[in-house]
Amino acid sequence: MSAAGHDQSRAPYLDAVAAYAARQPTRFHVPGHKGGAGADAALVEAFGQAAFAHDLAQGIDGIDDSPEPTPYALAERLAAEAYGAEKSWFLTNGASQGNHALCLALAPLGRHVIAQRNSHASIVDGLVLSGGNPIFIEPEYDSELGMALGVEPAKLVALLAEHPEAHTAFIVSPTYYGLAADVARCAEVAHAAGAALVVDQSWGAQLGFHPDLPPSALALGADAVLTSTHKLGGSMTQSAMLHLGSGGRIDEAAVGRAVRILRSTSQSTLLIASLDAARRQLATRGEELLAETLEKLVVVRERLEAIDGIELIDESFVGRPGIAGFDPLRIVLDVRATGCSGLEFLEHLRTRHDVHPEMAAQATVVFIVSLAETDQQLNRLVSAVGASAAELSCGVVVEVEPVPRLELFGGCVVSPREAFLGEAEVVPLDQAVGRISCESIAGYPPGIPALLPGERVSADVIDNLRQTAAAGSRLHGASDPTLTTIAVLLEERPA
Repeated sequence: MSAAGHDQSRAPYLDAVAAYAARQPTRFHVPGHKGGAGADAALVEAFGQAAFAHDLAQGIDGIDDSPEPTPYALAERLAAEAYGAEKSWFLTNGASQGNHALCLALAPLGRHVIAQRNSHASIVDGLVLSGGNPIFIEPEYDSELGMALGVEPAKLVALLAEHPEAHTAFIVSPTYYGLAADVARCAEVAHAAGAALVVDQSWGAQLGFHPDLPPSALALGADAVLTSTHKLGGSMTQSAMLHLGSGGRIDEAAVGRAVRILRSTSQSTLLIASLDAARRQLATRGEELLAETLEKLVVVRERLEAIDGIELIDESFVGRPGIAGFDPLRIVLDVRATGCSGLEFLEHLRTRHDVHPEMAAQATVVFIVSLAETDQQLNRLVSAVGASAAELSCGVVVEVEPVPRLELFGGCVVSPREAFLGEAEVVPLDQAVGRISCESIAGYPPGIPALLPGERVSADVIDNLRQTAAAGSRLHGASDPTLTTIAVLLEERPA
């Protein structure tokens, strides 16, 4: 990825924070821990003195109204150049903050937008904030594995033609499983219809920094891209970036206003500095570090494929509907032939071998691999998978419940904002059939929302939620985690 213009070996924000901490100044400003002196001793011991020394008030390191570029502004400029963006914003509330900002900027009150039905919950949360109306597009599915894939461009063509009032489309690429959609074609058809394409590339902060990875969505023509930098880019948890493309289809000022209104006035200097440093590492050493890991993964995959009961989801899936690429920094196992579910396999890895995957679903277990993975860690992963497969194998192949199709949900009958903020009543779950949900409930994993604010509750949805809970998934967003009751929009009653 091009990083021409400024010296990418610099980290101006990190340097500014480090320089202040190194001076050991007398601090009569927040935060109140005063560089660690006022913090709990056990906390300082656990996190380290340096963490507190570098946790500063923002104004100290130049985030002010000076006419000269501040370290913060320079750091964002370097990020934009590294990612090939017109403008980049640092986010300290994760990619969720970016989704909220984009909804405020692109889906104001009453505006229709197209959104992938299994998008991150922060998209619907953003529409609650903005008052926009979603028109859902269904991704492709692998019903055998119970796995959502990417959006097919042909479906986007049809939906844009049916809804010419929608001037923005939100899609996801790559997926949790590392499967990338045909972003280039989706951008082409969106632009032909006069719409902007927004790509949630949260799982691909590293894309574009090595030729053997799928290209970044920005390079493929997307108009805005979110990268959850902490996931695979090397920054600290909760830090992310929002990048604007060069097509001019999205108003930079509108996005900037939305980012600012959602930004804390006390942003974490630690998170911002980690974004600055992660960008530097990706821009200057990303290809080298990625190459080291990718070379090791070739051998790791060969060893995993040799384990009885284990199959891999990998680049062989490219070319199926909804899949145009695969990110090899994901190790995805199909464990059905062991006779147990992915959730059971994950639990065995954790409790018996102290190996902790990222997630599991009915058929699959997903491992996230880092920029510079060690041989020791990878060997431990392979050994634990082999041992678990042998210990759990019972000669039976698990059958996967099919992932619910979009028709099950039926779409929003009122806007998410109207449902979420409207007057609600709590009713027994079985009595909610036909009522409008005020809640957003997703079985996690796999994280596909079974119910969103504004959608009508059906018996099929209730069955799906119960099956999801019975399979061991957590019901994210449910106000009643026991699934006994649910909040629905209060109906007007006759006088």
